[in-house]
Amino acid sequence: MPRLRGNLHAHTTYSDGVKNPAQLIAAYEALGYDFLAITDHEDRIGPGYWRSLDGLAPRLLLFQGVELNWPDFEQHVGRVIGERETLHVLNHPARYKLSVAETVERARRIGAGGIRLDAVEVTDTGLQRPEYATEEIPLVKIATDDAHRPPHFGRAWIEVEAPRDRDAIIRAIRAGDFVLGFTAGGRG
Repeated sequence: MPRLRGNLHAHTTYSDGVKNPAQLIAAYEALGYDFLAITDHEDRIGPGYWRSLDGLAPRLLLFQGVELNWPDFEQHVGRVIGERETLHVLNHPARYKLSVAETVERARRIGAGGIRLDAVEVTDTGLQRPEYATEEIPLVKIATDDAHRPPHFGRAWIEVEAPRDRDAIIRAIRAGDFVLGFTAGGRG
């Protein structure tokens, strides 16, 4: 089975990205990606967000998603939605300048608050942050672009061993059946 290349964290003009959904998808299709999750910020999307994503017909496999604002402290949590499965990601601990111990504590508190986290980003806008790739953080480690504008596009990705199916991809990520990829400019 060939590996599928994808990004699980990208933004459009519905929140703070510079490309509309169709333009963002076209950029990732041009890079040869097999799947993409659009995860605009929950506090910025309007009622047309979900309908607009439903109306797209990309060649790549599109995941709908949202970037949640954790209510108890400043932290984003990515929600990537499959058909029946949902993946939750602790987003960009490097942006918050968290230590490994603080990252573990945040994950614990978010879990106690009702969201079971599956993964943690070891990147910040596609730049590798190797300090978070430690086994001390008991989550699967993923690389994402957190793409807002073109310099972020294609810096970091995951390659998943799974069928071209949203739920199969999410299950493979949870099982750790993937590898991380970085451009030369994305390595930390």
